Amino acid sequence: MTAVNNVSLDITEGEIFGVLGPNGAGKTTIINMILGLIAQTSGKIAIRGKDNAEYKNEVKNLIGLMTQETIVEGYLTARQNIRLFCELYHVDRGEIDGRIGKALEDAGLTQFADKRAGLFSGGMQRRLALVNTMVHNPKILILDEPTVGLDVQNRVNMWDHIRKLKREGVTIILTTQYLEEADALCDRIAIIDHGVIKAIGTPSELKGIVGKGNVLEITARLNDVERISRALKSGFGLKLVVNGDRITSVLEKDTMKTFTGVVNMLSKEKLQVLAVSMHLPTMDDVFIKLTGASFRDTATGTQKSAFSEGWGKR
Repeated sequence: MTAVNNVSLDITEGEIFGVLGPNGAGKTTIINMILGLIAQTSGKIAIRGKDNAEYKNEVKNLIGLMTQETIVEGYLTARQNIRLFCELYHVDRGEIDGRIGKALEDAGLTQFADKRAGLFSGGMQRRLALVNTMVHNPKILILDEPTVGLDVQNRVNMWDHIRKLKREGVTIILTTQYLEEADALCDRIAIIDHGVIKAIGTPSELKGIVGKGNVLEITARLNDVERISRALKSGFGLKLVVNGDRITSVLEKDTMKTFTGVVNMLSKEKLQVLAVSMHLPTMDDVFIKLTGASFRDTATGTQKSAFSEGWGKR
């Protein structure tokens, strides 16, 4: 089975580049090929001009990886965790103490430097995991769902850290299941499905794929979706996208007139809906239009994390 097909990405130095797609779309395969953990069957991958197969060790020095699993050793202190990663990345011994101090400061963990990481909150552990990946001063950072499982406050805090790294000139490749996160952080985004790139562009460019108007969105009980869809098509001639309990349509003209008419029709026909709204196109709308689905679950058991494959060790 083909995991990815004819994928071509040109990522600019210093940008945050998002890779989005349903589960099983090929995102992890792309990351593992960039890291050199699996070999592509055709084409080349160049990291700052170096072929990642020919210059494997040099490329490793250029890249930092933060997996979606929080990789910290709970029985070690924050300081000891960072020292461990310094040793894994072969940081010069004379520089280790300075790197540890900077990493603790960047993570906001200086006062917890000698506390065991297993006692930290989820947000603190994720910040520690992030600075662990940065101890060798990589030029490129791969973040695989960096905010998964975090509450809103810690997610926003992580966003601030990511933006700070961008300001420092780090090129960031980001995968995320939170579409608003990609919208907020990414300079450009690639949407992939079934191993094929569906679109690449800035968030604004991708939203333009949905249409130039506002998006009418209706949420209803699943049993009522088909009936409501028929009424919208016959009464207003709308082109609809149905995804589960969500019905959407781009209104490119007579926006308010159509919206008011739809609301009145739903009331008159006693069609039960949970919510009716209108908004500018979002990344959710783009994602559904291009992939025809929300994020899908898979249970193939075939993917291995980069850390389990020995990333950072030589």
